[in-house]
Amino acid sequence: MKKSAEMKTLPIISISDGSEIGRVKSLVINPEKGSVDFLTIEHEDWQVSVKAIPFKKVVGIGEYAVTVENENAVIDLNEIPIANQLVNKKIKINDTRVMTRKGQMIGNIQEFYVDDETGAIVSLELNAQDSVYFLGTEYVLTFGKDIIIVNEDAAENFKGSFDQTAIPEPVIEEELNTYQPQTQQQPRHGLETIKTKQTQLLAGKRVTEDIYNLEGHLLIAKGSSLTESDIKAAQEAGPSVFVDLTMNIK
Repeated sequence: MKKSAEMKTLPIISISDGSEIGRVKSLVINPEKGSVDFLTIEHEDWQVSVKAIPFKKVVGIGEYAVTVENENAVIDLNEIPIANQLVNKKIKINDTRVMTRKGQMIGNIQEFYVDDETGAIVSLELNAQDSVYFLGTEYVLTFGKDIIIVNEDAAENFKGSFDQTAIPEPVIEEELNTYQPQTQQQPRHGLETIKTKQTQLLAGKRVTEDIYNLEGHLLIAKGSSLTESDIKAAQEAGPSVFVDLTMNIK
């Protein structure tokens, strides 16, 4: 496991010729999967376009460097729509507030831990009531741009150290898009598990206000009893729409 801070600014080394490709500039978060999908690269010769390495192309993340097989691992984000969309979402985890599904603010993220083999985010380190706690991401419902939404019982599962954080067993998932991380084993707190938990928590709840999508169109009418299709529509509409839904149910 690696802290996000431990990866930033590390040199990126090509194994094939021993050259330094650049340094890690930032971690690109996939909020749907709860993972780091790309590492953007800082390089003095690449000022116009944004270059990055898909996490699946990373051979290893050591104390002193990130290694890849060769420079072919580098992609131009402007040429890959999926990657560019993730960058434009500007999802950050550090310094993000943590709120329960029912609107209780329980802390602020100061660091997060990443599985250096898969890119999965496995644990959050947060400050709550002037103390530091750790929370496994199996309790996360939504990685939002401004707020991370967690289960109502998340605070009851705070741990005093990272080692105490429960890490879910791996689960087999189908192959992903060519430019997305492709691993046969992904943590259970991945896309399908998060969405399943959201559906289980919300199905049958009554909506207290009209819910609109980002284009301003009515998505779910006030007074509706939530169905699986309603929840799926809110999930697909984006994190802000889904948060709006979770704040207006009973």
